[in-house]
Amino acid sequence: MDARFLGIADLVEAPSVAVVVDVMRAFTVTAWAFAQGAEKIVLAESLDEALALKARHPDWVALKDGPPAPGFDTVNSPGLLRSIDLGGRTVVQKTTAGTVGALAVKEAPLVLCASFVVAEATAQLLRTRKSDSVTFVVTGDDGQADEDLACAQYIARRATEAGTDATEFLRRAAESRAAAELAEGVRQGVHPDDVALCLEVDRFPFAMVATLEGSLMVLRPRAMPSLTDEDPV
Repeated sequence: MDARFLGIADLVEAPSVAVVVDVMRAFTVTAWAFAQGAEKIVLAESLDEALALKARHPDWVALKDGPPAPGFDTVNSPGLLRSIDLGGRTVVQKTTAGTVGALAVKEAPLVLCASFVVAEATAQLLRTRKSDSVTFVVTGDDGQADEDLACAQYIARRATEAGTDATEFLRRAAESRAAAELAEGVRQGVHPDDVALCLEVDRFPFAMVATLEGSLMVLRPRAMPSLTDEDPV
């Protein structure tokens, strides 16, 4: 598999397969939202669009980066989201990097959103699709965020070498600037468990597939078979 690792600004055309990675915290949050029962997640272009969607659909749950804000139900924190019952709900998400990265490749035939918590399921889906070329979009810090790059490289390796160990990749993520900022309270809207939750490998048995539904980019979970049921690689 030919894997490319690009920042959002480096994307010049829609790839055939895109894996958009945001470990801390957008696509850890989306995984937790699905685990809490969310039906789908709408990735908003802007805060104004998120609020407009919320206004049209008052039963939807709107979340954003940073501190709480009027019109939004919660913030982009897995530690906070895990206590919210989202059974059957639609979530509208707008973040600084993750949602921007997914929308940047919305024309790609296959768009996966990923983090460590869904790493193996994402790798399994890539193996199932037998993708020859995959573009990993490293969303944080203009493509330089080591937690995102480490996760992207881990998924790429897992897609071709199922026995790859996560230890070194997790170490890099744990030592990243994003992890330090979350742990030290530099960022707002943070739960003390956020970093630990972002570093849990394969917590959830589903990949997350984003597709255009009308004018909206919509993320849905796709359950993957357990490793014991999988054909040998």
